[in-house]
Amino acid sequence: MKRIIPYIAIVTAMLIWACAGIAVKEALVVFSPLTLIVIRFTLAVLLMFCIGMIFRKNEVVGLQRMDKKDLPLFMLGGLFQPFLYFIFETYTYQTFASPTIAEALLSTQPVMAPLFAWMLLREKVTRNNVIGIAVSTTGVVMLLLVGEGQLAMGDGPSSVGLGLLLAVLTVSMSVSYSVILRKIPTHYSPLSIVFYVQSFSLLLFYPLWGGMALLSDEAMWLLGDEAMGQWVKSLLSVGYLAVLASVAAFVLFCYTVRQIGVTRANVFNNVRPVFTAILMWIIFDEILPLWKWIGIFIIILGLFISQKHEKL
Repeated sequence: MKRIIPYIAIVTAMLIWACAGIAVKEALVVFSPLTLIVIRFTLAVLLMFCIGMIFRKNEVVGLQRMDKKDLPLFMLGGLFQPFLYFIFETYTYQTFASPTIAEALLSTQPVMAPLFAWMLLREKVTRNNVIGIAVSTTGVVMLLLVGEGQLAMGDGPSSVGLGLLLAVLTVSMSVSYSVILRKIPTHYSPLSIVFYVQSFSLLLFYPLWGGMALLSDEAMWLLGDEAMGQWVKSLLSVGYLAVLASVAAFVLFCYTVRQIGVTRANVFNNVRPVFTAILMWIIFDEILPLWKWIGIFIIILGLFISQKHEKL
């Protein structure tokens, strides 16, 4: 059972993050990207502090004192993710009209993860890891490229090239963050790690955010009953992002990376566009043709291959 728990944790985290793409699009109707990020992680840090102090002795969600010698690792983790990662990610979602296409681009961490893990951690990359990543990434490409109008742009920058650049930068920050998680000493609980990392990221977010308007220009004109409904949707989306996407999913991901490694954990990022595509199909009637279902099957097949242990 202990061997299964990390996989349940990582799949749950990916499902939460897949839903987060939809929540981000909903919240951006009212809040500007940077305002959304600051509110989201401020609430998340406050929640983690309360949980960590209440369950201080718990090995997963207890809050422990940080050693000064580990300060640089936590600060570097906070720089990579959430700070740089979520700036790039939020603007990526704003750039592309479809959360599915954005999610597909942002799920390419497995391609970079083995190289980072080998160079910085000397983590072993097996043949099954490589084959599984290749198979799973093929499925992501199918999910990305099949269908008409998938590269439609959203309300952000009008350049597809800029959108792709933002996605690459986002992925690079995510993989770098995974490497930092492996370098942080094992005596810290997952919640302690996420709490300190996100706390340091807020020290970077606040000066950047200071002086900016709380609401986006579009939100200034939201009036009446219809506007009230949108406010409720946006605030519920912020709550989801703060509690589940910024606390629960991060703790689950941190736990899994420290259990099974950077390469094997990051392969599961390929599941995110699967969840997003299915959710968009169920909730918003977004077209999901046969080739995309085949892509989803290939992604899942690649995941099983990448996690298979090789016989010596």
